[in-house]
Amino acid sequence: MAAASKDEDDGLVSGINVTPLVDICLVLLIIMMVTARIIANMSVPLDLPKAAKGVDQQVFFSIDLTKEGSIFVDNEKVASSAAIRPLAEKALEKNPDIRATIRADQALAHGDVMEVIDQLRQAGINKVAFGVSPKSPETSTKPAN
Repeated sequence: MAAASKDEDDGLVSGINVTPLVDICLVLLIIMMVTARIIANMSVPLDLPKAAKGVDQQVFFSIDLTKEGSIFVDNEKVASSAAIRPLAEKALEKNPDIRATIRADQALAHGDVMEVIDQLRQAGINKVAFGVSPKSPETSTKPAN
């Protein structure tokens, strides 16, 4: 029979096990990826009109108008179109070269959009863009020869 030598470690682990740390980091990464996508998509659902050359623009001061008549300024609901003017004046103070983007549901009346444009002009914002959805190639009209 062979006797055990006294030089053995008696089964002690002398290294660091990083597997639980990696597991926790991966779970946190997945949670951050899911919540980032939810936060990025927190906008007002609108049925925007179609345009042949619709492009995304950099938005500094966004106004969303729903078909129900709700108004959102920078994703915050406001009571009426009259509440846009003070918010626009504050934004203009921060950035004198500001551009407003209006995204209105296509079912909304033209007069409601004009009322918002009037509030922006009274506040001093003259650069106004309109948000649209790009048309699909098969629905765009081509000039006749």
